[in-house]
Amino acid sequence: MRMNQYEITFLIKEDVQLKIIKDLIESYKGKVTQEEKWGEKTLAYVIKKNRTALFFNFQFEIDKKNILELKNKLNLNEKILRYLLLVRE
Repeated sequence: MRMNQYEITFLIKEDVQLKIIKDLIESYKGKVTQEEKWGEKTLAYVIKKNRTALFFNFQFEIDKKNILELKNKLNLNEKILRYLLLVRE
């Protein structure tokens, strides 16, 4: 079974969310292949009463049928300020 390649960039308030997001991907039989920390940056505008956020980027593999459930779980997590999920070619 071939896994699809994805990339997610997300903004969070605290480092604790990093493990939660990674565990969430793994709970849907996904595998994080690369992690990058882009550091804390000042936001262009206030998001959920925050002026700064920690930026991270993960590249991961996951079965296509699980991606919708993963997105639903990410949407429910109020600690994630924003995220962008892309399919990698």
